[in-house]
Amino acid sequence: MQTVEQALKKLEKSKFRSGFHLSEQDKAYVRAKGMETICRHAEDFVKNRLAPANLNNDGKQTPMRGHPAFLAQHATACCCRGCLEKWYHVPKGVPLTPLQQKKIVNLLMKWIEKEMEA
Repeated sequence: MQTVEQALKKLEKSKFRSGFHLSEQDKAYVRAKGMETICRHAEDFVKNRLAPANLNNDGKQTPMRGHPAFLAQHATACCCRGCLEKWYHVPKGVPLTPLQQKKIVNLLMKWIEKEMEA
């Protein structure tokens, strides 16, 4: 199993994934809300939009803008079950465990932290 840092390094090699960055507006939102609130939002998004075994709108459930966590999901290939399967070998059709959800949120938050430093 790869670490968060290993996953981020792998994602940096993807032209598509490495093209995502927080805008100044996104960064202002993170500063205004705080990382704890952003983390709670990310937990909710993962639990409700990604964790269920079968999603009617898989591949379209994560907007490209509107919240820093959405952008992080695309940047880290945690935006849909198809990307989770391709990048992390997480099978479709099986609900995500609480541990898997936590690992995804940790990856999202680490990406956001790095973007806030940039």
